[in-house]
Amino acid sequence: MHKLCCPCCFGRACLIPNQGYLSESGASLVDRKLNLNVVPKTRVVRLVAESFNYARIDRQKAKLKKRIKEHYPSAHFNRMSLPLKTGSFQLFVEGYKDADYWLRRFESEPLPPSVAKSFQLQFERLVVLDYIIRNTDRGNDNWLIKYVAPKITTQVGGTGGRTMHGVVTPKLPNALGASKIVDLNEPPQASPKPTTGGRPSNHLAGGAATSAQQDSSSLASSEDEPSSRSPPTSEPDWNVVNSAFIRIAAIDNGLAFPFKHPDSWRAYPYHWAWLPQAKIPFSEEIKEQVLPQLSDMNFVEEICTELLYLFQQDRGFDKRLFERQMSVMRGQILNLTQALRDGKSPVQLVQMPAVIVERSSGSRFFSFTQRFQNKSPFFSWC
Repeated sequence: MHKLCCPCCFGRACLIPNQGYLSESGASLVDRKLNLNVVPKTRVVRLVAESFNYARIDRQKAKLKKRIKEHYPSAHFNRMSLPLKTGSFQLFVEGYKDADYWLRRFESEPLPPSVAKSFQLQFERLVVLDYIIRNTDRGNDNWLIKYVAPKITTQVGGTGGRTMHGVVTPKLPNALGASKIVDLNEPPQASPKPTTGGRPSNHLAGGAATSAQQDSSSLASSEDEPSSRSPPTSEPDWNVVNSAFIRIAAIDNGLAFPFKHPDSWRAYPYHWAWLPQAKIPFSEEIKEQVLPQLSDMNFVEEICTELLYLFQQDRGFDKRLFERQMSVMRGQILNLTQALRDGKSPVQLVQMPAVIVERSSGSRFFSFTQRFQNKSPFFSWC
């Protein structure tokens, strides 16, 4: 519908066509180099399957080779199956939902402070990744959140049949007749003889007194021998709170690494820039994690070299266009490092002017030229 109703705004003129799989794998490479851990592991692979889209002639060739092989087993072919297809293969993540779903939930059910801090750090890692690779397709529906809410587990305390040392078990009241346990299998014992002038002694009272004396002596012995008994156990926790867990997964990175900043019809903004988390300045944790590496030009060129080896796998690889892609990425890194040093927020980062840092050719040492892009797209809000 978009292509039919508004063909002038369809597509992205700043991207190299048919290189989405390289962009997916390149985002995983940048994520791994900076140890952000927000992109599921992605690699470039070569696979074949009947369900893939093949030309009719390729399918007919595969069927013909199969029939020839059945009739002439000694026949040899370099490839019996359908042609291999090159693409990106990404690890599937379980338990995640669209960020839009959880962001709406968080508006009515705010996160606990500790979980909110963890989510903010994860969000800042997403911002760093998207800004470096200049992702032109980052909405709230193509990055994922996995959230496990805290749960209260009730535990019943007990000794499990073991005696708790140093704890005196209470006795039932004498009125209930429970001061003594009688075994019916044992023969009855003789009643105690009277101790005073022919008057019989009270059996229950005597039993209670004896029991009280035993309890007091037992308690006294436990106090006199602290080394032989373990200290009284503290009161057990009846409710145990399982800690919450939140993670972010940055998927759908196939429309990144442009060879120029958007300057035609659309600006392709980052939709996370409208979130409340984007108004909070970058934390010290993210500064300590990425700023020392991004400030080192040798490290930046190391990333560019590894991306070169990756992008060279494409048959239509163009070294000139690749250098333009890296010029945009260097400019993004330059803006990001400046924003981190100045204590800016993600929303202030995206408002910085677009910069391009070009590497001079024919030089043994790194020589770079910086320039700003003055041309702006027609629509700046989409």
